[in-house]
Amino acid sequence: MHEPPLVLVVDDARDNVEMLQLRLESQGCEVVTAKDDVEALEKAGSLLPDLILLDIMMPGLDGIATVKQLKADAGLPFIPVILVTAHADAGDVVAGLESGADDHLTKPVDHAALTARVRAMLRIKSLHDTVQSQARRLEEQAAELAALNRTLEDRVAIQVDEIERIGRLKRFLAPQLAERIVASGGEAILEPHRRDIVVLFCDMCGFTPFVETAEPEDVGAVLTEYHEALGPLIHRYEGMINQFTGDGLIVIFNDPVPCPDPALRAVRLAVKMREAVAALTHSWSARGHELGFGIGIAQGYATLGRIGFEGRFDYSANGTVMNLASRLSNEAKDGQIMITRRIAAAIDNFAEFEPLGDLAVKGLRRPVAVLNVLGLALTSKTGSI
Repeated sequence: MHEPPLVLVVDDARDNVEMLQLRLESQGCEVVTAKDDVEALEKAGSLLPDLILLDIMMPGLDGIATVKQLKADAGLPFIPVILVTAHADAGDVVAGLESGADDHLTKPVDHAALTARVRAMLRIKSLHDTVQSQARRLEEQAAELAALNRTLEDRVAIQVDEIERIGRLKRFLAPQLAERIVASGGEAILEPHRRDIVVLFCDMCGFTPFVETAEPEDVGAVLTEYHEALGPLIHRYEGMINQFTGDGLIVIFNDPVPCPDPALRAVRLAVKMREAVAALTHSWSARGHELGFGIGIAQGYATLGRIGFEGRFDYSANGTVMNLASRLSNEAKDGQIMITRRIAAAIDNFAEFEPLGDLAVKGLRRPVAVLNVLGLALTSKTGSI
């Protein structure tokens, strides 16, 4: 709706136009005029009036033909049309209404009737415009909602994918490392590569005889307590769980996410592990299970990366350092943390250890000098991790 309402008066008789214009303007309307069908159709299309008063008897197309064209134009919005007839011929009235007109007036036009019909048509026009506006707004809101839904679906899909990726990574990484890799979009870091790593291998002394004589339920209970005690410690020091082998456990540092002081992290974890398992051995001993705990730690280059197939992936590490850490763990007696000379040099300011001599390792030409970590130093140059 225009403000004020815009009315188009179409009549070829100047006196009729002036009379209608005067009365409509007195009712607060703005009036534009046309003298024939051509001008009427042009102004209707360009001005989009709120109401048209259309004389039936005009040169060219008559009012009935003109209103048919107006109503047939899909490019025009709804515009009420009042036909003005020269006499109250029922045939003209019926033909006009059937052509699409919304109401009619008879000449001479009664002022009260004109006012009432114009107000009624403008109310209808206003209500129609309101409905159309609301319909457009609903369409816009529906489109916005559809766009938001698509965005939400995309976000949910991304989040689900991240959750699945984190879930896969948490199988062998500390949660904070898994989340860091996914957040950076760096899962490609799991592709095969070569890196200098620190490997911690630990297992329980006396586990094989224990399994041979104990009930399966007792073995399962011991392993559950064992893993529940060590798992949180591994996460705290951001180690990567490379493999579970019964009582054996392999933890890697400096891969897949590089970390500062990997040797020191491994030794500090080993000391905490030794303390945790020592507390468990008292309970196991009370239940008749004589078990100990040994650890081996070595450093060197290995080839690492994800292996397997869709639905079942593992993270593998291959290299002499893996074999060396395993041999150190196998040779370790209860309570020992056996390390190589390279590890000892890296933690010299942070731990106390004793030499154990040389160890022959299969695959290596020369024996390996081995030391035992007695404990952590009370003070250090760089503080704790």
